[in-house]
Amino acid sequence: MKTTKLIGLFPAMALTPNLAGAQDAMDEHPTYAKEVSRIIQENCQGCHQPGQIGPMSFTNYEEVRPWAPLIQLKVAQKEMPPYQYDDHIGVQNLKNDWRMDQEDIDTIVAWVNAGAPFGNQEDLPPPKQFPEVGEWRLASELGEPDHVIKSSAWDVPANGQDLWWEPEVDSGITESRCIKAVETLPSKAAHGSTHHANSHLVVMDDDGEWVRGDRLSEFAFGKLGEKVPEGACRKVPANSKVGWSIHYYPDGNAVPNDQVSVGIWYHDDEDEFVAEESYRQDLRSYNLSSGGDYLIPPHGKLMTQGFHSFDHPVRIDSWQPHLHLRGVAMSMEIYDPNIGRREMLSQASNWNAGWNHSHTYEDGYQPLIPANTTIILTA
Repeated sequence: MKTTKLIGLFPAMALTPNLAGAQDAMDEHPTYAKEVSRIIQENCQGCHQPGQIGPMSFTNYEEVRPWAPLIQLKVAQKEMPPYQYDDHIGVQNLKNDWRMDQEDIDTIVAWVNAGAPFGNQEDLPPPKQFPEVGEWRLASELGEPDHVIKSSAWDVPANGQDLWWEPEVDSGITESRCIKAVETLPSKAAHGSTHHANSHLVVMDDDGEWVRGDRLSEFAFGKLGEKVPEGACRKVPANSKVGWSIHYYPDGNAVPNDQVSVGIWYHDDEDEFVAEESYRQDLRSYNLSSGGDYLIPPHGKLMTQGFHSFDHPVRIDSWQPHLHLRGVAMSMEIYDPNIGRREMLSQASNWNAGWNHSHTYEDGYQPLIPANTTIILTA
């Protein structure tokens, strides 16, 4: 009996230091349950979930763990989350900034170096809810849109080259109003083949002719909806039309009768918005040149610039670089001839055609430029 008791005691005594060491290791190193799961939720799961564009899902530890070394590499090199905006140059205070905090990057690196431990089940956060493909991104904050305009139907083939669909439709807007937010939404079926979708207003001039008006909205891969900055008015006129420029690139799935939608949210009484006290916001594509082809030699590079000046003071609310497959970088500077000053506002030196972000400056950090200042766009 004594021998039996001793044999049973020694294993118990031997296990005690190991259990303590395991607990110390969890206290010393980050764990998935306590730290990393929250970082993944906030920075990765928007794309890395079933039905979204991420090539793998990151909704739980079992899905994340096999990819831990690659996650560490991409995060440490700042390739993920995908947000092409240079640090330490230009305005850094941005809304909806996808760049991961350095503290979170260090946590991911330390977690993987420690063997990517799970941790304690009770430390896990509750699952985060995300919009499904085909649902309005802004709806979680603003509710469903007040008004929806759809493009005319178009049959998207399963295979082929670039296709453009440019219909005009009645806007259905019966009252001229300033909008609060706008979002362009490809259909769920054609989510993978809708490369970009731009919409503009078409209005009747004094001669009774239909003419192109202001830009309404824009969508490209990686682009979410946009809210109009406080104090600004982007007006949609009554009895107008909407012109579409939709670029499809077939992805192997045929989609008959496809339609792209644009949703509009109006100000409500709680916003205390006064149109008469607002300033006009201009959403416009400022091209770098007059168009035409560029000849880039094999393994070579090409630089081009565009210049735009204003005869009145301007506040810049956002900047969205847009090139195509060959584009690698773009910047926006200003030159003030009154004082001979040139200043970099924003730069993306690692631009990627797969992601099109509208870099919206935080309130109070929007660049203010005086009359006669020139904007210099370089790509």
